Order: sequence, then structure tokens, then C-alpha cells
Amino acid sequence: MNAEELKQLKEQALEETAEAGSNEALEAVRIRYLGRKGVLQEVMKGLKDQPPQDRPLIGQLANELKQELQAALTDKTAALEGATEGPETLFDYTLPGDWHSMGTRHPLSKITERAVAIFRSLGFTVAEGPDVETVYNNFDALNTPPAHPSRDMQDTFYLDNGDLLRCHTSPVQVRYMQKHRPPVRIIAPGRCYRRDTPDATHSANFHQIEGLYVDEQVSMADLKGTLSYFAGEMMGPGVKIRFRPHFFPFTEPSVECDFSCHVCGGAGCRVCKQSGWIEILGAGMVDPNVFRAVGYDPERITGYAFGMGIERIAMILYGIHDIRMLYENDVRFLKQF
Repeated sequence: MNAEELKQLKEQALEETAEAGSNEALEAVRIRYLGRKGVLQEVMKGLKDQPPQDRPLIGQLANELKQELQAALTDKTAALEGATEGPETLFDYTLPGDWHSMGTRHPLSKITERAVAIFRSLGFTVAEGPDVETVYNNFDALNTPPAHPSRDMQDTFYLDNGDLLRCHTSPVQVRYMQKHRPPVRIIAPGRCYRRDTPDATHSANFHQIEGLYVDEQVSMADLKGTLSYFAGEMMGPGVKIRFRPHFFPFTEPSVECDFSCHVCGGAGCRVCKQSGWIEILGAGMVDPNVFRAVGYDPERITGYAFGMGIERIAMILYGIHDIRMLYENDVRFLKQF
């Protein structure tokens, strides 16, 4: 097949493609010209029998035929598919939109925002710190003895470089006091991490709100007044509050703070384990060693600190019996809030 015959073959193939009225006819054209036993394949096999001076031109024309025919087949296929779509298969722009319901705030976010608003009304400001902390900020500066159990690998997540995932938000106190002089009045909401086995009341990661007030002549009475006000605003005006002696390395004296059960009003129920009280937070007067670690003079200033679990408050207020429900992001559960 010479060059002139090849040009005529291309025109014929393109004409047949344009006249094809169905996908079956179009496939027949493709097989006839581009198939393994098609015309173009025969032309390429016969190229060796052509005079040497004619081979480049014939090879070029054969490639042009292949490329143009493939493009024409693609365009024709798209045109045939579009032609077969009737009005019933097209998108109906007059249909109303598929509207999705608005999302809601996560219960942990709601409790955090509510607690922050309460403490802001008392003059506290929000401070933040990193989740990855140094051993010094997390333990040493907070007066935690070297042999304290919380330093063990069984209790704390250590990183390869010697840092750790903070066990509490108390390191924010240290960072803030290192950069600011008294008076200091801050709260520090954030995520914490401990090596707890997850169950209905424990999680390896949880949320806390840390509070710190440092100034001259700050007393335990100031701490009690602050927490009593917070309890009434968070749990309702009828809530009662009690303090029990406790021990924390970074406060002295230290107390555990219980709120009267809002479910039974203190009469005793399953939520409060028949005691009428629910443990909410730990608190106390800041230990002088903590002040020394951040460069404060413990002879001149005093202060109190407290820390509470956000999950604990959410479970009590909303009647949640399993802490894991707060992390599973089940839409059916979250819709209730």
C-alpha cells in the first residue's frame, strides 16, 4: 500500500467513524482498522516490503491514521453516550437539596467552655502549654520525689528523647510562673495522658482544668470560696461542697473536694455509690518548693492550685455511665447534646 492509498484509507476510516450510529457499529470500525488483524496492522507488517525511500513516509502516515482514528473513536463514543441519555436520566435541578442537620458541641467541649466562662467571671485568664513535656516541668518543678510511683514507666508515657506526655496540666503552672511575676490567676484546660487500662471510668487520655492563684496573703479560705462558687454555677445552686485531707506533692496542705450528688441530692444513689458525695477535684496551697523552682519567694507570696477532670463532670451532669462513650464519636450518642 503506497502513500496515496494510505491517505484514502484514513479518510475512509474517519468517515465510517462519523457515520457509526451505535456503539456496536463503532466497535466494528475500531476492530476493522485498529484490531490485531486489522488494516493498519497489515500495513505495518508490509512496511518491510516497501522501497527504503518510501518507508519513512508510509510509517508516518500510518501513525497519523492510528492517532486521528483513536481520537475520533473517543469523541464519537462520548457523543453516542450523551445521545442515549434521555431527560429522565439527567440531573433534575428543580429537586430540593438534601439538607443535613446541624452538628452539636461535644459534651467535653461544652463542659470546658462552661467551666472557663465561670472562672473568667472570677478574673482568671486561660493559659496553655504543650502536650509533650519535660521531666522537669512535669515532675521535678512540681516537687515530685524521684521515687514517686507516678514517675514509673507503668504510669507515664515516656518518649525516646526522654520527654513525656504530660500526666496533668500542672506543668502549665510552671511554664507560666517562669515567665510572669505575681499576681497570677490562670486556668489551664487541656488533654492529659496516663497509662491507665481503658474501662468504664478510666482512659489513657483525658481532659483536665488546672487552676492557679498566686499573690500575697492568698489563703485556704480563698480556695474554698472559689470552688464553692464554681460548684454552685456548674452543678446548680443547691449543691454542697466538702473538703477532705489528702496528699499531693505540689500542694501543702492538700485536699480532695467532693460535690453533693446532683442526682439524688445527697440522699444516696447508684451514681454516688450511696454516699451522697462525688469526688470532683484535688486542690491545696502551693508547696513552697514549687515557688522556689520557678523563682518566687515563698516567704512573701502564697497561692492555691486545683485540678479537675472534665470527663468526670460530664459523666455526672449528663448521666453517662461509660467514659469510652465520650471518645467513640457515635452520632446517635452525640445527638443527645
